[in-house]
Amino acid sequence: MDASKILSAITQHEFRDQYKQLHWTGGFKDYLNLVIEQPGIARTAFQRVYDMIAGYGYETYTEYKKELYHWKFFDDPFENGRDAVFGLDIHLNKLVNVFKAGAQKYGPEKRVILLHGPVGSAKSTIARLLKKGIQHYSKTPEGALYTYEWIGIGDILSMENEMPCPMHEEPLHLVPNERRKAVLEILNKNRDRAEMVHIEGDLCPACRYVFNKVLDHYNGDWEKMINNHIRVKRMILSEQDRIGIGTFQPKDEKNQDSTELTGDLNYRKIAQYGSDSDPRAFNFDGEFNVANRGIIEFVEVLKLDVAFLYDLLTASQEHKIKPKKFAQTDIDEVIIGHTNEPEYRKLQNNEFMEALRDRTVKIDIPYITRLNRELDIYKKDFNAATVPHIHIAPHTIEMASMWAVLTRLEEPKKANLTIMQKLKLYNGKSIPGFTEDNVKELRKETTREGLEGISPRYIQDKISNALVVDKGNGCLNPFILMNELESGLKTHSLIRDEEVRKRYRELLALVKMEYEDIVKHEVQRAISADESAIEKLCGNYIDNVKAYTQKEKVKNPYTGEAEEPDERLMRSIEEKIDIPESRKDDFRREIMNYIGALALEGRVFDFRMNERLHKALELKLFEDQKDTIKLTSLVSNIVDKEAQAKIDVVKNRLIKNYGYCEICANDALGFVASVFARGDVMKKDKK
Repeated sequence: MDASKILSAITQHEFRDQYKQLHWTGGFKDYLNLVIEQPGIARTAFQRVYDMIAGYGYETYTEYKKELYHWKFFDDPFENGRDAVFGLDIHLNKLVNVFKAGAQKYGPEKRVILLHGPVGSAKSTIARLLKKGIQHYSKTPEGALYTYEWIGIGDILSMENEMPCPMHEEPLHLVPNERRKAVLEILNKNRDRAEMVHIEGDLCPACRYVFNKVLDHYNGDWEKMINNHIRVKRMILSEQDRIGIGTFQPKDEKNQDSTELTGDLNYRKIAQYGSDSDPRAFNFDGEFNVANRGIIEFVEVLKLDVAFLYDLLTASQEHKIKPKKFAQTDIDEVIIGHTNEPEYRKLQNNEFMEALRDRTVKIDIPYITRLNRELDIYKKDFNAATVPHIHIAPHTIEMASMWAVLTRLEEPKKANLTIMQKLKLYNGKSIPGFTEDNVKELRKETTREGLEGISPRYIQDKISNALVVDKGNGCLNPFILMNELESGLKTHSLIRDEEVRKRYRELLALVKMEYEDIVKHEVQRAISADESAIEKLCGNYIDNVKAYTQKEKVKNPYTGEAEEPDERLMRSIEEKIDIPESRKDDFRREIMNYIGALALEGRVFDFRMNERLHKALELKLFEDQKDTIKLTSLVSNIVDKEAQAKIDVVKNRLIKNYGYCEICANDALGFVASVFARGDVMKKDKK
């Protein structure tokens, strides 16, 4: 390996060209030309955030007869989905609409955006994604923005020769208020509303001081001042460098200080400049200051001391902050906070905080209530690539996800619907007797669904623990994980009510029963996976159904004699999918009509075309073959060579077709064998 190749990969032309673009500098006149060509560089923070999200596009889909949007930005295109948000499209769409309305200056730009929901519901992830996104967006041509710095002012002001604007302001703030109207008329001539440039806000105290002193030096010649002492530069938002992105999180009351938000005096410079009200002796480095032009995140915002919350009032409504000993200072930033429910209820009950409530736009971020979306969370972290040393058996993470979702659902009010059926309806599965309108009604009749239950963090912790302990000797199966989930309930820090703990255990028992059905079905399919046998059985069934519906006889393939249709065969198949005696004629005519319609199109019927019939044939074949396989002999540990060979065939089908490994295929077969053995014992007891 040659080190020069590595160096050339870093210093290639594209990198140098990009560096030049990101570090562009020029005069104020050059910047005006940029604004004329690209008015978007002078956008507000809300406009920038909305354009960033919209720039990644969206997909539409229909759920319960309603068109929904999935904004691709929330898939985290920056780090390959590391902070992707799943299953919250409805709530994220409300958030995007707030940004859109704020971008169009309809009011939300004067509000604090409050993400509200239970612990572990992705509130912090959404805030982190927005900050990460705006940082990345500022490096793109579409997201370019600019600020300025003062140069050559050392002799005039007896200070450093260069001074960057401490609040990274929009360079157009340098246009005097009395001349702005005339400037905007020229800039916005023949532009539509969406492309119009606006100049909002005044210079920060430090720049205002320098502006006035230098203007005095030139006897009011603004143009000479701008040409000689202003350098405009490209601005890259960065949380690490504290440029345009701020984060504030609560500390204990003794250490909280409002200067962390609005800046503080620089005592070393007070001695230099002689006054604590001289803006040159003040550090404009509070979180509100550094977040100007971008985003500020308040972590657990309602845990803040009340004095801090007062700062939010003017910051949101008037877009102004009040640094100590200075006039109110303009800011332009998106203020986003997040909080849990107990703190939000405290805010609602505090009559002294009505002003803050009135300036807050609350966006609920609940837990996911759709199984497939919950499953996506864990598949991202626990898969063959991230856990190469341990095989995760099929349905292991699915069962954990199922339990998590069940704990968040409210018991259905309909007597003929179980909570497990409700979960399946929410997940898009059709259940006889329930339409999409019924599912909408189910969602509407709930009051706190998704706001309580098990957090995804608990599931992630227990999966991690099960993988580390590795009780399955290289394979994690559903029962190991479910036992881990159950044992953790004893010490779960957020469960204080014993009734809740009991309900969660009962739901886990439901999940175990569901898994039993799933694994039984997979083993059944593996046993009856001989497609030629299914095809032969299907042909036999269709021949008999055809003769039955046309009131004909069937030719016996062995004797050649005409016989009555084999009612026993037909019913043995139909009963597998719960076709009652009273409905058998309808079902048989339905099958024959379907075959006839295919024939008119020149197509031949295949058993795979009808899912219900396919399932019935598999179950019938399984019933015929299970005794020859002698699966129950696994329980007794006495298996002859012939039976073992047949069991090995089934095991290989589980490995090849269903994602099992040698260990979990053996576990699945052993478990199903014990279920069958238990069933045989129960039958004998009944006799």
